[in-house]
Amino acid sequence: MQDMTGGQALAQQLAREGARQIFGLPGVQLDWAVDALIDVGDRIAFTVPRHEQATSYMADGFARSTGEPGLCMVVPGPGLLNAMAGLATAYACSSPVICLVGQIPLPAIGQGLGLLHEVPQQSRLLESVTKWSALARRPDDIPGLVREAYRQVRTGRPQPVAIELPPDVLRARETVSLLAPAATPEPAAPAARVIEQAAGLLAAARFPVIWAGSGVLAAGGSAALAALARRLGAPVVMSENGRGALSDRDPLALSTLGGRAVLPHADVVLVVGSRYVNVRGQVDIAAPKARFIYLNADPRDIGGPRPPGLALVGDARIGLEHLAAALPAGAAQGPGEAACAPVRRWCAAQLARLEPQMGWIGALRDAIPDDGILVNEFTQVGYLAAIAYPVYRPRGLITPGYQGTLGYGFNTGLGVAAGNPDKVVVSINGDGGFGWGLQELATAAKYRLRLITVVFRDDAFGNVRRIQSQTFGRNLGADLHNPDFVALARAFGVDGLRVATPAALTAAIRDAATGDRPILIEVPVGEMPGPWHLLNTISPAPVPAPANPLGEP
Repeated sequence: MQDMTGGQALAQQLAREGARQIFGLPGVQLDWAVDALIDVGDRIAFTVPRHEQATSYMADGFARSTGEPGLCMVVPGPGLLNAMAGLATAYACSSPVICLVGQIPLPAIGQGLGLLHEVPQQSRLLESVTKWSALARRPDDIPGLVREAYRQVRTGRPQPVAIELPPDVLRARETVSLLAPAATPEPAAPAARVIEQAAGLLAAARFPVIWAGSGVLAAGGSAALAALARRLGAPVVMSENGRGALSDRDPLALSTLGGRAVLPHADVVLVVGSRYVNVRGQVDIAAPKARFIYLNADPRDIGGPRPPGLALVGDARIGLEHLAAALPAGAAQGPGEAACAPVRRWCAAQLARLEPQMGWIGALRDAIPDDGILVNEFTQVGYLAAIAYPVYRPRGLITPGYQGTLGYGFNTGLGVAAGNPDKVVVSINGDGGFGWGLQELATAAKYRLRLITVVFRDDAFGNVRRIQSQTFGRNLGADLHNPDFVALARAFGVDGLRVATPAALTAAIRDAATGDRPILIEVPVGEMPGPWHLLNTISPAPVPAPANPLGEP
């Protein structure tokens, strides 16, 4: 027990929990917390971007690329509101982010007095993008709340959590009991009885298919997924957020495009760590003849509108391991590589028709090492990269999930680079999305973050322009007035260059990867064909893919 301020209690308990990075902006409500971080500066880095939106995006990128909780810190009211888009993205992508947010003084909360940065019902705002949140009422509350925040992000489905910190509580001094760090909870195993039922279904299946989502990555379940798939001879369809759960070099690995070919033939589908619902709130890909098994840490992701099925509530890795152990020795073998090989060739043929996107995607894959990380964006190249960029390891591709937050990419890439200084990290952006956060070139330069930023420039919100033109024959609001991005980067102290061909992009990324500084690469491009007929998402003008390479089910 020690006499300390609330701010000191916060900093000291964070250090005990193993925090090593906070992305935040100082402000008057946080003064006593920020000052206390100086005392733990040898253990916790305090990285200050130029806009609050970057704090939560960077924390999300740090968290999803490392598997560690990512921390952001913002002032109340407008600070929190600016960070909400990043928190919403982290919520959608099941990312373990801890948000430390200021408040107005404790006695004034809910009084409507118009204090600095006051917004009505801030706590309820936080509830919309977190799975747990709490308000500190005295300094001695803070260590317990910090420990509980760490326990929450490591329990069940990882999603953002938050602690509200009034300035009077941070400044107040009292005897505080610092706590031992939160123990990592034991992952929850599905009920043994249901595991046996599910194993029986899989053992009898002639054409089992596994649909893998981001829950496999969050649980560290890639090895267990590969082992079960090999045992069953089951194709593995990875959702966009689940890419990398199985290496794309594995002959059983398929994207959602490949899922269109195998799922109509499936007699049993195991959905693991995935919502299995698309952005329209509908079942991702129909498997009309299949019985379904759902393995998920979150029971909310089991049940309608999905087809009825067997529910296994628990950790993805543990559940996959238990399913493999429960399979009888004489379990049936599914179609395996014999079915996947023609599907993989079919997918490659469909993708190859989309140029110039595939040329740029190939250039990125040629340049980025196997253990490098691509941070995708909602841009013309990025839309297709979500299914076409080969991923060879878990956490090798970071995407915006169903929030579809344009402009998240560059900011998130900075957080990925901060968490992975020894890896090649590439952020791809359109000129539209990059405009959301281009001021963070200052952050990249200040902290020498080894981020390679690629900006594809077509001087428009390209997707908006194409959809408007196709739908209405005209467009409004899609054209952009851009700076010279190379000159802009250099003005911030970031190296910049311009390339015009995929081969030149590959060479530029490889050269940048040998350095220790951030770099921006501008790529002028023209209009590109829509990829929507190959993506299982909202399509303004769907074009059906060719006939199923496996024939009619």
